[in-house]
Amino acid sequence: MANFIVLLGPPGAGKGTQAEILSENLNLVHISTGDIFRENLRNETELGLLAKGYMAKGELVPDDVTNEMVRDRISREDTREGGALLDGYPRTPDQAQALAAMLEDIDGKVLCVPYIAVPASVLVERLSGRWTCPVCSTPYHPVSKPPKVAGICDHDGAALVQREDDKPATVKNRIDVYMENTAPLIDFYQKQNILVEVDGTQDIDQVSADLLRAIKARM
Repeated sequence: MANFIVLLGPPGAGKGTQAEILSENLNLVHISTGDIFRENLRNETELGLLAKGYMAKGELVPDDVTNEMVRDRISREDTREGGALLDGYPRTPDQAQALAAMLEDIDGKVLCVPYIAVPASVLVERLSGRWTCPVCSTPYHPVSKPPKVAGICDHDGAALVQREDDKPATVKNRIDVYMENTAPLIDFYQKQNILVEVDGTQDIDQVSADLLRAIKARM
């Protein structure tokens, strides 16, 4: 049976970083929703063109389209045999139920759902402090990754800018929306006794260690 890990965490929790660390340590394919969408759009698949039509109108891509993209990816040989780490999917209980049906078709199951928990106040501080180079797109943060010269990119000397979606009010709204939409998903997996909460306020190495320990305990 192929085991799948569903990694959950709000914006700013470090989910992307941890997903890479976990997939390498556990020798699991890392599948992110963003990668799946980009692949389908780049290859102009039928699903990609369908999604592009919704995106061009500024509409959310419907669940059935997203679900089919995920189904196509997890049905490939690498994941049918060895499972995968899912990052960014599912986002709702409906998607979680769709995933369960997909996995049943390939003799797979969700083994564990690690949730990187970080208080909203910490997330706002992390995300709203981000500044970006408009030339090379290198991100900076006054606490975790300050530039050598305040306000200036280390690589090309360009003046750093703060994107609209990195401003405090926008960040708070993103987090509120995530928490509201994800709370039912957390409850969905808690009821199955496969959700494991990890303190995401710790340093990266400690979060990684806690995640790996929690996942391996389920294997």
